[in-house]
Amino acid sequence: MADATNMPESLKTHALRWLYNLWPCYWGTGVRIKYVATDFREMRIEVPLNWRTRNYVGTVFGGSMYGAVDPPYMLMLIKNLGTGYDVWDKAATIHFKKPGRSTLRARFMLEEKEIQLIGELALQGPVDRVYSIDLTDDEGVVCATVEKTVHIRKRNRAPLTN
Repeated sequence: MADATNMPESLKTHALRWLYNLWPCYWGTGVRIKYVATDFREMRIEVPLNWRTRNYVGTVFGGSMYGAVDPPYMLMLIKNLGTGYDVWDKAATIHFKKPGRSTLRARFMLEEKEIQLIGELALQGPVDRVYSIDLTDDEGVVCATVEKTVHIRKRNRAPLTN
């Protein structure tokens, strides 16, 4: 299997990326998902500085920064763990470090070891995992760091259906 950093997008993940970008909750933030790995172990996003993301003082709006990093880890874990698990965002903290004066980028990665560990821990009871995500500018300077707590538990009932 290819390394997650070199995994190409499949037709399926390309189509899902397109749909995610049109999803009103995500579209409204002005954020764009730029890449979803075939195995859903890597995602990349961009927050451009434009009329939809610019705040009163001309920098990237904090709400757009947070909105950009809100769903990826939850979506990635749902796809990797499967229907036998409930996965929910539980908490988040954002630390603003520098005004975003250009396009901001973030990369989300899940290692196979992490997925296996979550599966093992969830057999013993609910698990909370904390992930740290940096939003960096065009020069690679960190403008904000978000810590996301994701709650995972093994299902002992039939999966939710629509």
